[in-house]
Amino acid sequence: MPTFVCEVESTKVPAIDAQAEEWFLEARALEGPETIAEDRDYKKIVQLTWQAAERKHWKAMLNLASLYIEKRDPLHGVEDALKLVENAMQLGIPAAYDRMGTYYMNGTGVGGDATRAFAFWQKAAQIGSPQAMTLLANKMDATYDSPSGGFWANIPVATKMLECAFGQGYGPAARRLSSLIAGNRPPSGRGNRTAETSAKAVKVLHEGVKLGCEECANSLQVEFDGAFGIADILPPHIDKARSERYGIIQADLRFYPDRRFPNLDQVLPLPPAPLPDWNGDRDTLLNAATGVKPKPPPPKPTAASLSMDRYFLDARFLFRHTGSPTVGSGIFSIRSSTIVKE
Repeated sequence: MPTFVCEVESTKVPAIDAQAEEWFLEARALEGPETIAEDRDYKKIVQLTWQAAERKHWKAMLNLASLYIEKRDPLHGVEDALKLVENAMQLGIPAAYDRMGTYYMNGTGVGGDATRAFAFWQKAAQIGSPQAMTLLANKMDATYDSPSGGFWANIPVATKMLECAFGQGYGPAARRLSSLIAGNRPPSGRGNRTAETSAKAVKVLHEGVKLGCEECANSLQVEFDGAFGIADILPPHIDKARSERYGIIQADLRFYPDRRFPNLDQVLPLPPAPLPDWNGDRDTLLNAATGVKPKPPPPKPTAASLSMDRYFLDARFLFRHTGSPTVGSGIFSIRSSTIVKE
């Protein structure tokens, strides 16, 4: 692949139906990490995902294929999964080509064939798949296959692919991109790290954390901790406090890989910005970074709410007779009253 033109996945996929999106999100919620696999209602998950896939929800189509391969639906299997992915490819969905490449590499429903796998991955990358771009870039940014074998990587294309994937909000691309930036890699051979390239690499890793890149958070946790000595770290100095916060976020992403941290700078800005105060509570840090406001605590019970009397009325409120004439007649007559707050 001598050249590469960045295409954006979101411009290639069909529009998502609102009802299909609702079904898809409901299925994803039922499959959340809070519930272990044995306790998940896969019958309902499959049904909701199938409903969304029937409306050409492209993510649902690929998820349904995975559910079939995982044998979550006894009536469908690998052949049905292949048909779903093929249908998605016919719709021009980049991620479907990426998935088919994985099937060929792993021999899932098709004969194992690395050449075909890379052909599908290349097609996926060319039409906008950030996952395929990142995978191929990781293969092309090597140094030397062997001391006598010469240089075979393609650093310019690898860099463009990673930049394109990262620009689409794909967090995992940040990890390898930061490595290329830090190393100041030329088109061939090895480069030399500088203070400027190190600063740029840290910035890319930090932005990757915002996009949910667990490896980025882990890298920054290690870098700021200074475990390898100050001479070999990317940040300008060791900062144990920052390292601790990145560690908490990394641990959270391991369990919740879909989480994002758009407000990360408010609780964990890069130096030279000062580190804001923090009370040490894990949830406080994560909620602030994600921009989620925790639910307010329930109001404290009052004497009135704790009373068990059937006809109890708070002492602050009294029904006072106004002397108004009776309304109506008989046993259902009522007398006009007003509620007066003392």
